[in-house]
Amino acid sequence: MKTRIQFAFLCIALSSFLACNSHNKKATKLVANTIKTQHSEPNKQFIKVALLLDTSNSMDGLIDQAKAQLWDIVNELSYAKCGTKKPNLKIALYEYGNDRLNSNEGYIRQVLPFSDDLDDISKELFSLTTNGGNEYCGAVIQTSINQLHWGNNPDDLKRIFIAGNEPFTQGNINYKDAATNANEKDITVNTIFCGNYNQGITSYWKDGAQLTQGNYMAIDHNKATVHIASPYDDAILILNQQLNKTYIAYGKRGVTKMALQAEQDANAQGYSKANAVKRTISKSSHLYKNKSWDLVDAVEDEEIVVETLKEEALPDVLKGKNKAEIKAYIAKKKAERTEIQKKIQDLHAKRSRYISEKSKANSSNGLENAMTKAIKTQAKKKNYTWK
Repeated sequence: MKTRIQFAFLCIALSSFLACNSHNKKATKLVANTIKTQHSEPNKQFIKVALLLDTSNSMDGLIDQAKAQLWDIVNELSYAKCGTKKPNLKIALYEYGNDRLNSNEGYIRQVLPFSDDLDDISKELFSLTTNGGNEYCGAVIQTSINQLHWGNNPDDLKRIFIAGNEPFTQGNINYKDAATNANEKDITVNTIFCGNYNQGITSYWKDGAQLTQGNYMAIDHNKATVHIASPYDDAILILNQQLNKTYIAYGKRGVTKMALQAEQDANAQGYSKANAVKRTISKSSHLYKNKSWDLVDAVEDEEIVVETLKEEALPDVLKGKNKAEIKAYIAKKKAERTEIQKKIQDLHAKRSRYISEKSKANSSNGLENAMTKAIKTQAKKKNYTWK
């Protein structure tokens, strides 16, 4: 009996510690689930976003907006707070409605499961092409619900954003059944119709969102993203070059992943100078982590213990060094990175004020505006705040 009482008090204490929302009645259940499974991460809150993009022939503009506005979305979400903590971000990517995809799977492809690797997400977005197709909204929603690890933390924001322009009713999986399954997992489905607002309503995109208390939005997907130059852009891009020099690639993946980082810098720069600036700002936030290949992040996140590093896993600059020298080098690069990231954030604040003054209020109805508005509105229900 005494053991049971002690366990009950432990659950109550843990649930109070974990919850962003102190009134969340699911917290005790979460503790029980945490004890049972290794997949839960009780000390972390996540914003989990599954982005389902129609890649049929008419959607080139949508894909273009996704490439252009990824970093705007990441930068906006970097300001989110769950209580006193900053939640982590995971993004999954699906394409659907493309005739190149497997017809037996409903013309659906999981491009990327939930990932916090922003370079991988950027790479996959830039790889998308359009063709075809047959757009089955209910099927792609249900597939993302089934395939992705959404977790059981009641403080997580679990959001699906589906974008397209064909009737929501197509395919052999009813979108209403998919919505029922989404509700069971506390997943909110937000729909983005690429076209006329009223046309989206008559083709059931609004109904598809309302069934999970999500947002229905219509965007002009063919509208080019407007990039406003600022007097701070050049300085931010110079700092990006300095920032890249603070990464210490290790292990078999290190060289490849560092090359990917440079490749995505080039992709952003090739799209526009402003896009490269926005990517740099994302790289200065807590959401840009590379513990799988960078020693600075790996040591900070306790992914790697210096004493266990083997000589062959080290970059050339650290080969032959003793453990104390390796630690000192990592600490030096960490200090340099922190200082550079602060400078970027300071310039970002000045740039944001400048652009706000130059742009017209509420002039954008693009993908980024639709997604961030929906997330911020819905996050208030779980006591998330933005600074």
